[in-house]
Amino acid sequence: MKKILGSLLAFALVLALAACGTSEKKSEQKSEGKNGDKTAETTKLVVGASPVPHAEILEKAKPILKEKGIDLEIKTFTDYVFPNKALASKELDANYFQHIPYLNSQIKEFGYDFVNAGGIHIEPIGIYSKKYKKLSDLPKGAHLIMSNSVADHGRLLSLLEKEGLIKLKDDIDKTKAEIKDVVENPKKLKFDANYEAKLLPQIFNNGEGDAVLINSNYAIDAGLNPVKDSIAIEDKESPYVNIIAVRKGDENKPAIKALVEVLQSKEIQDFILEKYKGAVVPAPTK
Repeated sequence: MKKILGSLLAFALVLALAACGTSEKKSEQKSEGKNGDKTAETTKLVVGASPVPHAEILEKAKPILKEKGIDLEIKTFTDYVFPNKALASKELDANYFQHIPYLNSQIKEFGYDFVNAGGIHIEPIGIYSKKYKKLSDLPKGAHLIMSNSVADHGRLLSLLEKEGLIKLKDDIDKTKAEIKDVVENPKKLKFDANYEAKLLPQIFNNGEGDAVLINSNYAIDAGLNPVKDSIAIEDKESPYVNIIAVRKGDENKPAIKALVEVLQSKEIQDFILEKYKGAVVPAPTK
């Protein structure tokens, strides 16, 4: 009887091993292409982004990247500090939220070993007011509220200079201009730069100040249309191109190059133009 039981157990073990072998082979077959060729391995790419428009643009690119064997995971951030910290700590493979002057200021301040892997779009910054319909209507001593990010001050001040409200020093790089670089201010405008950029839409909605200078990503996220709702806006020649930032050395990785290529493609550029109607515009590419 023991011999019979032993034989049965041995037979069952053989059947189980055979079943495992069959299952493994089926799994391998599933990974084969239509012509019997093995499909390329999927590469996971984790990218940090602001919710609007960056994450929305990445979502549009996601299926295109999938076809190229890249599984894109998008992590959203609502501020301008943590996406770079996460990239430095290798929680992210890349981030997409910042323009070039901001990246340069972060590298200088924190010593990040980051590089620009490619420019994608421009978000023209706007000036908003619930009290006045034109910049020229601003009274003397008008209270202007702006971001506390010094990296944004140059573009805000340059916009005001272009509109004829102030004059900056002639011998400075205007992308790096600060409030102290204003040399002519005939209306004696008062600059209040004590607020996080993400709070500016709420400050505008509360009717604070005479005008509020708001980054377009936060304006769009709050339901504002930078083209229609602002009383002044940068033109598309702005040098503040939003980029894909990566750790130095990663810019030549195939997955990063594919990400930039897809984001700069006509399909994504057309999506940006159609969806944001001038509030976000594709960056010029070489």
